[in-house]
Parts: sequence; structure tokens; C-alpha cells
Amino acid sequence: MQDTQERVNPKTAGFKCRLCPCCNGKACTGELPGMGGVSGNSNFKANYEGWEKAAANSGNREPVSFPEIWLAPMTGAVENIGYHQEREYYFDMVNACAGAGINITTGDGVPDEKFLFGLEALKKENVKGGIFIKPYSDENIFERMEKAVSCARLIGIDIDAYSIVTMRNLAKLEKKSVSSLKKIQDKAHEAGLPFAVKGIFLPEEKELLEELHPDIAVISNHGGRIETRPGNTADFLSGYAEEFSPLCGELWVDGGLRTSAHIKAAGLLGAKAVMIGRPFVSALLSGGAAAVKKTAENLSGENRQGIL
Repeated sequence: MQDTQERVNPKTAGFKCRLCPCCNGKACTGELPGMGGVSGNSNFKANYEGWEKAAANSGNREPVSFPEIWLAPMTGAVENIGYHQEREYYFDMVNACAGAGINITTGDGVPDEKFLFGLEALKKENVKGGIFIKPYSDENIFERMEKAVSCARLIGIDIDAYSIVTMRNLAKLEKKSVSSLKKIQDKAHEAGLPFAVKGIFLPEEKELLEELHPDIAVISNHGGRIETRPGNTADFLSGYAEEFSPLCGELWVDGGLRTSAHIKAAGLLGAKAVMIGRPFVSALLSGGAAAVKKTAENLSGENRQGIL
């Protein structure tokens, strides 16, 4: 991918994303709100470095199947990305990813309109997506699920989002119990939808998977944006895939994946799908739908030149 800094100046454009040619966490250290993470972007940087190492160790091996690529659920476009309007971000991103053949997820945030904008964008493009909901009260989650079911391919809960720094004092989020997650899973299954838990990053979460057996478990440290233990998603997948895979339908992973070689490594380590966020954001900002499509081609290996 061409160095986007040659085409767009993020400062004059008002973007908080720096449009770095390699999104490795070095330029936006500690920028929250913004595109950075907590603790000096330590886990953000570690994620990228972990996938670089995993790719180097993969050699010429090929996974049985190349992991599916999904747009990660990202909200807060104005405060975090510097997008001109919150609503337009969801419509622009969903349109671009749909045109590029990328599987789509949407998320939620404060105020509730962020959640609704994502649903509107899916309906406008006549596509269905993964709907990831923050860990509100069960009643609040059920209300969101009811609104989302008509445009959902799956329902997921961001189980680690209760510790997102930027949402403190803005919403009442909670650490969900297994019994609560089982109720939500049952509701999803009643609607004929797979259920995902996103935010698996602690060894002790094996107990959660043993009791819940979700359709999808997403290994994630929220891109380095939450306070959790130090580490990266590549190492965690490598260390726990064999142990965790029998406890869920599929293992997915996100955080720091930037090239087709990274995604191939994820497949070799046991991931059936990956979720990509920041690279698609910087592509949209720098070149619109055409750049998102180019990024998708790079990630899928259709065009192996460039770093994202």
C-alpha cells in the first residue's frame, strides 16, 4: 500500500489517526481518546510485534484454510478517529467494506445512537453483520439484541469492555458472569444466531469457555485499549489454541494483524477468522472505498505488496 502520508495530511484533515504506513502503535502512544492505547501503547505495540514474530516463524507453511477477514467493531468516530460526522462514518465504512467483500461487524457506545447508526448502515447496504454489544445490564443487552436481530449474522458480547478507559463514567458496564452470558447466548440461539464472546485474554478464562461453550471465542486485548495483563494476541493464541479450541465452535483473534503473512500465521495457530480495525480506518481516511478495497486485497494475499 502506498505511503498514505504522501496523499493526505492528517493534521490539516483533522484526523486523530496519523495514517502511518505501518500501524504498529509507535506514533499515537497514549492517545485516548484517539487511536492509541493504555500504558504507553504497550499491548498495542506488542500485538504487532507478536504477529511479526509469528509470521517469521511460519516459513512456507500454509494453513488448511486462510482465515476469514472481518471488520472489527469500532465506534466513537468523531472523538477517536477525527471523522467529520459520527453517523457518516458507519455508512461510509460499511459501504466500503461491503464493496470490498469484507465481513462486517458493528459495535456500540455512548450515546446509544452509535449502536443504531451501525444497524442503519447495515440495513442501507442490505447486508448482515456481526453485532457486538458492550457488557451492559442483561435487560439493556436484550433490548439491543431485539433491535439488531433483523440485520445480524451473529451476536457478540465484548466481555472485556467494562474496563475501557474512554467509557468510564459514561455508561454502566459490568463484568458479566457465566450465568448472565448463558442467558444472552440462549437469546441469540432462539433467534437462530451464533453467539460470540470477545475479549478472551486471560488463562483463567478457560473456565468461562468450559461452562459456556460459545459458538465463537475471540482472543483479544481490545487492541491495547483496555487495562489488562501485558502480552500480545499472537502469543496467547499460540499458547492456548489447543486447549481452548475444543471449548468453543471457532477461535477468532484480533489485535495487531497488519499483513497477509500475519493472517496466514493466525490460521496456522488455529484461528478461523481475524478481526481488523485500525488498517481499515486509515484506509478509509486516506483514500475512501478504493483504499479500503486495496487494503482488503493486501490482507487477503491477493496483492502481497505493501505493509498495512
